[in-house]
Amino acid sequence: MKLHHSTADVFIPDQKPETEALRRVTHLGIGAHQDDLEFMAFHGILNCFARDDQWFGGVTCTNGAGSSRSGPYAKYSDAEMMAIRRQEQNTAAVIGGYAAMFQLDYPSSAIKSPTEQELKNDLKAILAATRPEVVYTHNPADKHDTHIGVTIAALLAMRELPRDQRPKQVIGCEVWRNLDWLPDEQKVLMDVSGRDNLAAALNGVFDSQIAGGKRYDLATLGRRAANATFFNSHATDAATQLIFGVDLTPLVTDDSIDILEHVCDLIDQFRDDVRLKLGQRLGQL
Repeated sequence: MKLHHSTADVFIPDQKPETEALRRVTHLGIGAHQDDLEFMAFHGILNCFARDDQWFGGVTCTNGAGSSRSGPYAKYSDAEMMAIRRQEQNTAAVIGGYAAMFQLDYPSSAIKSPTEQELKNDLKAILAATRPEVVYTHNPADKHDTHIGVTIAALLAMRELPRDQRPKQVIGCEVWRNLDWLPDEQKVLMDVSGRDNLAAALNGVFDSQIAGGKRYDLATLGRRAANATFFNSHATDAATQLIFGVDLTPLVTDDSIDILEHVCDLIDQFRDDVRLKLGQRLGQL
């Protein structure tokens, strides 16, 4: 497959021919950074793990140059960090049994540009080659600018596909902002209970970030546990690990929906719910 950057990489863990490997993908994760897939799209990884009828494919868009570093990685150059981050991501693909792992090698600055087209075109080519049924990407209310850039590029790429080639489900996932604020009826609930060992193995691969000063491994499992416990105040826990998502499928099936207005409408629903509950208690409604 021809991708924009000559340094982009397509890694096939089981060494199948590329075309065959890509055609088997049923669940595709599109993330900004190395490790985003394992944190946000574990539901897809788990659904496909050790199966031959469903396969997870991963896309990491950035090159890892801007990664935080301290401790044993404090003196690593950008080039050295990029190499180790790429290796960490490919190792996660082996552990998770991915069908394929794309690393597109974009600098974050390019992804954050509103005029950037190359990433969208790369993602369109990948989507056309894999034809996934389900796509996981960042939620559009994430607070990380690079995550938002990836989400928009992915949505626009899917909108440019013929309608019969578009995914059946598109989910925006939690990373740099959780989705606890999303109205419950709008949440996509992804139960990933009972496989903490696999989650820990995948998260723990990214030593350059964990030893480098960010305990993503603990935070990710902690968020999932908190989601499960605090989701329903009047019932015992139905899950021990729960990931929240926002359904972005309407934005892919209906090109006429304004992405900005759709997301802001969800935020307004949260505001209205808070206003109603608080106003009733204060006797102001």
